[in-house]
Amino acid sequence: MLDLKFVRENPEVVKQNIRNKFQDQKLPLVDEVIQLDAERRASQQEADQLRAERNKLSKQIGALMGQGKKEEAEEVKKQVAAQAARLEELSAKETELNEKVTKIMMTLPNIIDPSVPIGKDDGENVEVTKYGDPVVPDFEIPYHTEIMERFNGIDLDSARKVAGNGFYYLMGDIARLHSAVIAYARDFMIDRGFTYCVPPFMIRSNVVTGVMSFAEMDAMMYKIEGEDLYLIGTSEHSMIGKFIDTIIPEEKLPYTLTSYSPCFRKEKGAHGIEERGVYRIHQFEKQEMIVVCKPEDSMMWFDKLWQNTVDLFRSMDIPVRTLECCSGDLADLKVKSFDVEAWSPRQKKYFEVGSCSNLGDAQARRLKIRVDGKDGKYFAHTLNNTVVAPPRMLIAFLENNLQADGSVRIPEVLRPYMGGKTELR
Repeated sequence: MLDLKFVRENPEVVKQNIRNKFQDQKLPLVDEVIQLDAERRASQQEADQLRAERNKLSKQIGALMGQGKKEEAEEVKKQVAAQAARLEELSAKETELNEKVTKIMMTLPNIIDPSVPIGKDDGENVEVTKYGDPVVPDFEIPYHTEIMERFNGIDLDSARKVAGNGFYYLMGDIARLHSAVIAYARDFMIDRGFTYCVPPFMIRSNVVTGVMSFAEMDAMMYKIEGEDLYLIGTSEHSMIGKFIDTIIPEEKLPYTLTSYSPCFRKEKGAHGIEERGVYRIHQFEKQEMIVVCKPEDSMMWFDKLWQNTVDLFRSMDIPVRTLECCSGDLADLKVKSFDVEAWSPRQKKYFEVGSCSNLGDAQARRLKIRVDGKDGKYFAHTLNNTVVAPPRMLIAFLENNLQADGSVRIPEVLRPYMGGKTELR
């Protein structure tokens, strides 16, 4: 969420940012919120003047009563009563204006970083760097669920009967591989200095609206009927929420945390044939990383975070590339974002396995996460990134480690988590 003072003083900057994100329907909101804010401040000023006048008249009433001038005191009391009625009107008006201003401010997109490429959608994202040599073997690679079925490692039919489409049973060595990847990712991040955390898997609505836009909320979140609780779509939600309404001593920054959680997502909309199986599902598990830091350090941490994911995948011999998300592909709270994509030798192309985002002070402003610095208080910057999210990551793993005889090679780093196995047969 933007600073309202910034919007007031820089309306054209805010409007150009909206144009850069191809959200022209929001352009009238800038002038509207400035006008509403002016009305609100005028209302507040009148109310403050009336309160000051009321205090003055109250003292006058006391003095008149002390002098025995009851009739004059009664006349002053009538003035006070009239002012009380007006104050009540102004209070109701302020409440209404506050709600309107907040709703619009929650809709205006964050100011993107100048380095972000301008583009309408993910088709205009820009490749940054490739890591590792993408290989297409000289034998056919089956679809990922077929590979899993060879090991009796997946049951989609039973899952449909139990929960519907978008769910799965993982079993045997495939289930063990899934857990091994999560455990390895946890230790990988701990070795890089991050503090391990298991957060709540449900959050309240004020945290939901603090960490994401309304559009994201509608597309992603499952609400618990009858309660003010939502299932998390990623542990970033509850991990950033951990700092809600806090004042952090500057010397304690940065907070670098890595968290495990199941994730639940509606995944609205139609998806392509390549996104069946366990590619796009309603329930999965993920290892996440989040950082809360000083504003001047956030871009440095941004580069460290996406590099962690690249290094993790490369340690398992999976080629990856980084893509910079263009302006139109950025969610409203994001300042800058990179996707990490893994190589699919079956499709002969890369596909997304993680996303790294710098949100500036947008989440901190919404959740009131402040820092107590030597020059006063200010809002922290927050960042998040996927360490690894099986089972989607398993697609890349199985395709890149499948061998001609149908066995799957286990990279050295995962062998301690797989009971010493060097391959699956």
